[in-house]
Amino acid sequence: MSDIVALNLAVIVGSTRSGRIGPLVAAWLADRAGGHDDLNVDLIDLAEAGLPSDLDASSPQVTAVAPRLARADAFVVVTPEYNHSFPAPLKTAIDCFRTEWQAKPVGFVSYGGMAGGLRAVEQLRQVFAETHTVGVRDTVSFHNVWEQLGEQGQFPVEPAGCDAAAKTMLDQLVWWARTLRTGRQAHPYSI
Repeated sequence: MSDIVALNLAVIVGSTRSGRIGPLVAAWLADRAGGHDDLNVDLIDLAEAGLPSDLDASSPQVTAVAPRLARADAFVVVTPEYNHSFPAPLKTAIDCFRTEWQAKPVGFVSYGGMAGGLRAVEQLRQVFAETHTVGVRDTVSFHNVWEQLGEQGQFPVEPAGCDAAAKTMLDQLVWWARTLRTGRQAHPYSI
């Protein structure tokens, strides 16, 4: 039995389009994170959150999501790549909040065609740096994601490589989450 207090991980589904594969990818990642005894996973689907496009911080949708993000010790953003970038609702979600992101780590799981969503991740790294969030180095990327769907709906059809990538990313995320939580407790972060 460990004396380590579990970390809260918010997994954010960044796509809101109908017919999206994001929830399936996020469920896969949440299952991988569930393999860590020290992680409690909160799956936040932006399609269900319904955040306002006008960035009204007092809206009921924003006030409903804010405590979930504030409670998180770390984040994983699951994002597709649309037109060489990430979805607009994801940018809205980032911009709706401020202190909830600060001094916490973020990891990325991306998917798409040939590039596997990596261009979206590179842009997200810049955006999250402005929120004072620490991006972990390693990511999980599903290239040609539609080829990863099995005939019976299993995802991914060849899990070995992506499972290993997820473990590496989650291990880094846990290290940063513990370190930054200790730092925030000892020296509250403010800008």
